[in-house]
Parts: sequence; C-alpha cells; structure tokens
Amino acid sequence: MARHDKTPLPRKRWPLHGWLGLALVVIFWALNWSFSEFDLRTHWTFFPLWLGYCLTVDALVCRRKGSSMLTRRPLAYVVLFFVSAPGWWLFELLNLRTQNWFYKGTESFTHFQYGLLASLSFSTVMPAVFGTAELVSTFGWLRRMGRGPTVAPNRPTLIVMFALGVLMLASLLLWPLYCFPFLWASVYLILEPVNVLLKNRSLLDYTSRRDWRPVAALSVGCLICGFFWEMWNFYSYPKWIYHVPFVDFWRIFEMPLLGYGGYIVFAWELFALYHLVTGVFKREDQVYLIQLSPG
Repeated sequence: MARHDKTPLPRKRWPLHGWLGLALVVIFWALNWSFSEFDLRTHWTFFPLWLGYCLTVDALVCRRKGSSMLTRRPLAYVVLFFVSAPGWWLFELLNLRTQNWFYKGTESFTHFQYGLLASLSFSTVMPAVFGTAELVSTFGWLRRMGRGPTVAPNRPTLIVMFALGVLMLASLLLWPLYCFPFLWASVYLILEPVNVLLKNRSLLDYTSRRDWRPVAALSVGCLICGFFWEMWNFYSYPKWIYHVPFVDFWRIFEMPLLGYGGYIVFAWELFALYHLVTGVFKREDQVYLIQLSPG
C-alpha cells in the first residue's frame, strides 16, 4: 500500500504566544479547581483557561511544523472564535429536544448574563478542536497513514448523504429517546453536500483523493479536546452533567464511555459548519486557515 510523505517537519523556537497560553492554563486551571464545590467561578475561568489551551496547542503546532493557524493568518484565527459561538448554539438548540446534557448553576444568572457568558465560552470550541487536529496532523503515525477508499462528491453520494442526514434529523426530533445519537451525525450529513454544491471546502475534497488523514486528524483532535473538556468540567461550577439513555455507564468524569464516540463526528460537523459560514466570503485566508493534510 502506498505511503505518504515521511520527510521531517521543520522546527521553530517556542513562540511567545505559547508562553502566554501555558500561563493562562496554569493560573485558571488552579483557580477553577481551588474553590469549594458550589462556589461560582467557572463563568469567569472557563474562557481564559480554554484560550490558554488554544494558544498552547497553536504554539505546539508552530514548534513542530514551522507555522500554525495563528501565525499564518492571525485575523482569520480571531474570526474563528466568532464563528465558533453560534456554531455550538446550534447543538444547544438540538439538545432542547434530546435533553442529553444540563447545566448546574445557571440559575444564578439572568438569561442575558447566561447567554453572554455561554457564548464567550462556546467561542473557544472551534479554535481548540481545529488547533488540536492540526497538532495531530504532525504526528508520525498519521503522516505515514496509508490511502483509504475513495469517497468522491459525485451526485449519488451527495444525494444519499443529504437524504440520510434529513432522515436522521427528523427521527431525532420525532423520537429523541431512541434517536439521540443522530444529533452527532445529521448536521454533518446535511451540510457536507451543501458545501460541495456551494464549492466550499469539504472533507470529501480529501476522501475523493483517498486521503483520510484530515478526517483522522479531526477525529483524534476532538477526542483529545473531549478529554480536557470533561476533565476540567468535573470539578467546575457551574458545570454540565449528562443524561444519556441506555448507555449511561462506565463514566469517565461526567461523560459515559460510549458518549466519547460523539466527539469523533462532532469534529466533522464543526469543519462543515465553519466552511459553510466562511464560504460566503470566499476569502482565501479563511478558506485555507485549517491545514490538516501533512502533504
């Protein structure tokens, strides 16, 4: 089986924003876990903690491959935070039907305060996932990954994906108790064909060339983020808790073990959402902000 490029990646010195990221993580991790169980603190520690994570991961990417999202396209990196917040609100909207997660401590805030603080926290989701995915793309095992099957954006594929996505979304809304896992697939299956038709960037651009490394990088990157989300959430307040029908066992922090599988497809949905939104502007700095294929 053919192998991809194995040449060493360029190396750079540890960038300044990496030191800022590490400082934010150390300080706000300690602050978030240093209060008693029901003392409000996460509403002001979550954003700087995850901003620190995003900057640290970006610095690791820059150190390992010579460039990163922030150093290549600083303005587009900032825009990523603004796209991220409404992107996650979409899943909060779907969760109104499934009721798979709840937030403890939100009663301490007005609706306006909660919306503002939650949006600030949600703004770090895409930068964290895409930055971690690009870091994963520098790993040797992924760079050596062999070619996979061809999945091209032809008419039959797009029709099947879109129809399946609509069917899954409808099933989710009609029977949320049994179809709740579709929350983590329906959005991607609907948006991917739309992006192809609008000539936006899509994961099918890669799989049509049998390059599954970006898909793997996104999946593993989001699983890593999921671990940190759940770990830092465990001793937080306010915090989220889960109610997942049928598979609510073997918890790792608050999340049931099988629930981590949702992070895999969630990353694809974020990729599709980002390129749907930024595709409207057709700006090259935004279209090619995320570089997941090592060559």
